[in-house]
Amino acid sequence: MSASTSASHAGSFSSSWGRRAIAGLLGGLAGGVVFGMLMAMMGMFTTIAMMMGSTSPLVGVVVHLMISVVYGLVLTLFFARFLHSYGRASVAGLVYGVILWVVGPLLIMPLMLGIPVFGFSAAVMMSLLGHVIYGVLLALVAGRVLKTAKA
Repeated sequence: MSASTSASHAGSFSSSWGRRAIAGLLGGLAGGVVFGMLMAMMGMFTTIAMMMGSTSPLVGVVVHLMISVVYGLVLTLFFARFLHSYGRASVAGLVYGVILWVVGPLLIMPLMLGIPVFGFSAAVMMSLLGHVIYGVLLALVAGRVLKTAKA
């Protein structure tokens, strides 16, 4: 195996950054839409919009989907090596979802809204479920896209 072949497979099973970006985009949107349904039922889009100085639920939806795509890209561009099987992708997505939950609603969102960080409430705990669902769905969809692109 040549050095260039070895290097191209070191980070993931899909060597194309473009394919990984598409996988992150599609996985991020899939997870974001499903998580968004839970958020809509809880009336959370107004709170998301408040981070941008708005109270419009539509602004909240747009911000949520943009964040979902960015987090999808982060996973697939830097951690695609964990997505080569459905089992590993599921575990990676679960861990990623928990990390995003800590970073998002427990840290960044409170800082942006001027409320105490690491505050726990029923909504924050439901958010954990949503972030785990998002992460697993993101990883599974992205992994499938990467497998299909490689074939």
